[in-house]
Parts: sequence; structure tokens; C-alpha cells
Amino acid sequence: MGAAMKCKKGGLDVAIVDSRPFGGTCALRGCDPKKILVGAAELMDWNQRMKGKGFDTAGEINWTDLMAFKRTFTEGVPQNREKSLQDAGITILHGHAKFIEENKIQVEEQIYEAKYIVIATGSMPIPLSFKGNEHVIDSEAFLELEKLPKKIVFAGGGFIAFEFAHIAARTGAEVHIIETQDRPLANFDQDIVEMLLEKSKEIGVQIHTGTIVDSVEKIKDGFIVKCVENNEKVEISGGLVVNGAGRIANIAGLDLEAGKVEHINRGVIVNEYLQNISNFSVYATGDAVISHGLPLTPIAVNEGKMAAANILKGNVVTPDYKVLPTVVFTVPKIGSVGLTEAQVIEKDYIYEIIKVDMSDWYTYKRTNDSFAMAKVIVDKETDLILGAHIMGSYADELINHFALAIQYSISTKEMKRMIYAYPSAASDIGYMLP
Repeated sequence: MGAAMKCKKGGLDVAIVDSRPFGGTCALRGCDPKKILVGAAELMDWNQRMKGKGFDTAGEINWTDLMAFKRTFTEGVPQNREKSLQDAGITILHGHAKFIEENKIQVEEQIYEAKYIVIATGSMPIPLSFKGNEHVIDSEAFLELEKLPKKIVFAGGGFIAFEFAHIAARTGAEVHIIETQDRPLANFDQDIVEMLLEKSKEIGVQIHTGTIVDSVEKIKDGFIVKCVENNEKVEISGGLVVNGAGRIANIAGLDLEAGKVEHINRGVIVNEYLQNISNFSVYATGDAVISHGLPLTPIAVNEGKMAAANILKGNVVTPDYKVLPTVVFTVPKIGSVGLTEAQVIEKDYIYEIIKVDMSDWYTYKRTNDSFAMAKVIVDKETDLILGAHIMGSYADELINHFALAIQYSISTKEMKRMIYAYPSAASDIGYMLP
């Protein structure tokens, strides 16, 4: 939508097509509705921690009411988005788009020709190949559940699986995560992940690592997930099985071959200007493109604006992927930006690691929170932040401070001189640094 608006303002005639309600994954079936549910899980966790310390009961989540509240944020989005596009003079097309030539796409029965085409189709859940995969729902279906079963199995241990597992566990459900790797969330700092696993187990999430799903079988009152764990056959029953294996580029139905658009399964192949390397009329952004960016909403938005600028002005800007803060919205959260310890070692930096358990700090102790950690990696030669990895209730906000420091080369000495509002989570930053 951002690219369409920018191109329209730049004087181009613009049409935008979507086979689904306008609004996109984040607003309708991803980040935004998910965080509504996360908010309820956070409240439950807070109350449980404070039981006997000012609270007599922890309460419970009413799933039906929570989902009704969630829908108040999503129901009006498609109409509002369409209206804003139409008000801007952009043509709205409903249907599935596919290439028929390099500069032509077909939407249902209509054919449209354009000087430039932007592919911004996002991602989709990874298709599962095991027998009985038709019984497995995806994350979008999870966000629309009217009732939550008492026992849930996640096939895959990606960040979405952990986020949903933490939500489900706070409703009282028995939750299992089945992960093929020996360690889940491999792209995050190992020490931070270990603490998250400890917290996950404390709330009842059962994590099966090194385990492969062989099949899912429908039974009278649910499903049986048949697995192989440490060369032994294991069966886990549940009322619901959810695809937690991650997402891939949603480009399969675009008939990119007809448009001579170079691509692989992971996405459209582009140059530094987000322009396809074989069809120069095509630009691609977000989760549909292969780039150095992460599959995150802010990255997609930024790439959309840059693709539009390059269409209007002739390849003048390139994305900056230097700083890519990311957060896993478990309860508590984990946040990461910059290099991990393994990456720093690989790049031969002369570095220092400041690792602190923050659970006994006032910020967390005041709510009886025993899971909080920070791990900051500093270049000893320049005094600049190389990476920061945080677990805790305020990880999502704290990680942005470190992202800012990396982006603008703010030294640790300068960060420590900063006066923050007190008492606040940010006022702890000086104690996370050397």
C-alpha cells in the first residue's frame, strides 16, 4: 500500500490487486491481532506472579470475549484501507493476479498492462509434507479460533509457535512444541533462548527438540501426532495441531515464468534497488523478495517506499539493513539487534560481552519477575555496540534503544551519559554496559 500511495503521489496511474481482503497480513491475520492476545497473556502472567503480593487471585482468560475484542481491531481494516486507496485515486482490483507476459498480468478474466509491476505478496505458512497434514491448521486459523482446546500441539518450533504457545498456556491449555532441530529459535542468542525455554517449561509448555513429525492421525476426540524422537517412536495427542514451522514467500501462484521474473522458492531475486534481475519492469518487496532484510513489517514498509522511489526517479536508493531489531512476543519477550556472539567470533572482532541477569533488579523485582537477562556485545576498539540481546517484560522497548545506538554509532560511554526518566526500564541501560 505504501508503494502504491507513493507512486500515485508521484503522478503515476496506479492499480492495486489483492485476492484477499485489503489490509495485509500484519493488520488482519498477523502482528496486530496476535499482540492483542499477547496482551491478555501478559496480564495473566503479571497476576500470577503477584498472587500473594497484593493479588488474591490470578483470574482467567475468557477466550470468547478476547477474540471478540480482537475483532474490533481487524473488522474495519479492509473497508478503511480500500477507502483510503480510492480517495487517493488508486484503482482497486479484487482477485488473483498472475503474469501472462513481462508487462502484463491477468486478474480473473481481465488483462492489465503496466510499465512497472511491484510484487508485494508477502509470505505464507510453510507447507507440511508429512502424512495427515490436512488436519493441521496454520497461524491465521489459530487467530480465528472461537474456542481453544485443552491440549494443543505445534508442529515446528519457530517464533510464531512460541508466541502462540505462551498465549495458549496462559489459558490453561496443555501445550507441546515439536522441533526438528536440537535448539529452537536458532537465529537468536543461545543464552537468551535457554532462559526462554526455562520460562516456557515453568508455565507448562513441553518442548520436544530433535523430534520429527511423521504423521497426524484424526481420532474421535482430536488428533494423534506420531513422531520420531531420539530414534524412538512417540505419540502425542491433542485437540488441535498447529503449523509452527515458519513461513515462505507467497509467490507460487504468480506464474513468474510467464513474466520472465527470476526467482527461487525463497522469493524473487532482485538487485540492490529491489529490481528483478531478469525483468527490469518488476520490483519486489517484503517477504516475497530475497534480500538481506528480515521478514518483518517495518522492513516491508521501508522496501515498498524505496521501490516506489526507484520507479519514480530511476534507481536512486538502496535499502539499509544495518540495523534490524526483532522481537519474539512470548511472555516475557526476547529482543535482538545486531550480531550474536557466534557471529562476532566468526568475524574476528576484538570484543567484550556484558551478560547480566536482571531478575533481581528493581524494574523486575517489583512485579516478582524472575526471568530477565541482557547480553550486550561491544567492540573494544571502537566502544560501539555490535549486538544486544534481551529477555524481559520490556525487551521490545529496550531493544530499540540499542538499535538506535548501532544505527548512529553511539558509543557505550555516550549511552551511559544519557539521562533517562527514572524509574523506568530504560534507566537500567547504563548497567548493561561496560
